[in-house]
Amino acid sequence: MRAVAEISDPIHGYFYLSSVDKDIVDSSLFQRLRRIRQLASAYLTYPSAQHTRFEHSLGAMHLAGNAGNVLKDKGYVSDDAIQILRLAALLHDIGHGPLSHLFEEVLEVKSNITHEDIGRMMIRKSMISDILAKHGYRADEVSDLAFGQSSKRFLNEVISGGLSVDLMDYLQRDAYFTGAHYGRIDAERIISSLEVYDGRLALDRAALNSFESLLIARYQMFKAVYFHKTVRAAEVMLLKAMMLADEHLHLSEAYKSVEDYMRLTDDMILASLLSLRDEGRKELVLAKRLAEDYRDRRLFKSVYESILQASSRLINRLTDARYLRDRCSEIAGIAGVDPDMVYIDSAKAPSIPRAPSKEEPRDLVLVGKEPFGIKRIEMKDIPLISSIMGYMNMIRVYTTEEHREKVARAALSVFGSEAESWYERIAV
Repeated sequence: MRAVAEISDPIHGYFYLSSVDKDIVDSSLFQRLRRIRQLASAYLTYPSAQHTRFEHSLGAMHLAGNAGNVLKDKGYVSDDAIQILRLAALLHDIGHGPLSHLFEEVLEVKSNITHEDIGRMMIRKSMISDILAKHGYRADEVSDLAFGQSSKRFLNEVISGGLSVDLMDYLQRDAYFTGAHYGRIDAERIISSLEVYDGRLALDRAALNSFESLLIARYQMFKAVYFHKTVRAAEVMLLKAMMLADEHLHLSEAYKSVEDYMRLTDDMILASLLSLRDEGRKELVLAKRLAEDYRDRRLFKSVYESILQASSRLINRLTDARYLRDRCSEIAGIAGVDPDMVYIDSAKAPSIPRAPSKEEPRDLVLVGKEPFGIKRIEMKDIPLISSIMGYMNMIRVYTTEEHREKVARAALSVFGSEAESWYERIAV
């Protein structure tokens, strides 16, 4: 690969762009990622968390190139595969909408479409396809690898999953910009230890400790940053505002046109919500109020929280929208407040990242010198990992400052007997 430009990055130091990398990075489609924060609203809690999808994509590309070089030196891939790996990592977030995963929740509810669907469209049917073709690369091949559909499973696993460059970049980057210490990992050690066995990405046995640290770091980042009660409070507000205003602003239909989708950025969404006119419609009045409170950091208060065990009866209801709406109404009725002043936030994330196939990873292939040889080891048999296996499940009730005490008592009366928490049930 001939370098034509260089990047100075606080996480990975200096790294380089090839001519095709640079042409994609310089395109207006990719430059749009500069205006989409990696952690959406987290900057209201962690002031330095202003980093974007743009630099994360560059970092993932760099790590993918490093992984490709390791796999080539060990005889698993050719020189050509390295650049395709880099391109897939560079473009794996190209379809992300504004406000991180919040906008995607609106899309899924309103249009049943994901950022990956949009990413495929952008790679295959936009200027990105033309740039790839100019340099001799096929858009469909890059798109398939970017979204876990390559025929070579181990290459998919370089891009996403428990050993992926996506995970290794965002953990380090998010930890750096939030100031959290949990995301510090030894990515170089893991990448240099990558192997391939039976078509799967495997790991040298000597790097098992580094892999354990990677998954523990992710688990801790979810608890301390991604699921932080104030971070989630801001996200709940914006999500509610977008849902209320979608019919008026047509946000969930923007994906139908690349030009319309390109205009969607964090600041554009907030500005659109702030400029709403009520037109006699309660939902628009509330959406605008939520946006104003978000802008001025008058955030919801968490009045009830439970971290749920896998055996809890609530687990299967965390994604049941009707159940959550009913509980909102019940809590509001007990508290004697407007139902629009009560919000339930349920969050569920796998403790171990999903493979590109979306299946739960159950084992890890370890490769070592004789007499160890090659061994599949069940995740549950790795002591540190077994302690966090399953899902991180959390449910919180939010309300405004003036209703804090009443809603706290009501939430405890509704969820207190059902929620079985790892920790003491909390009403704060």
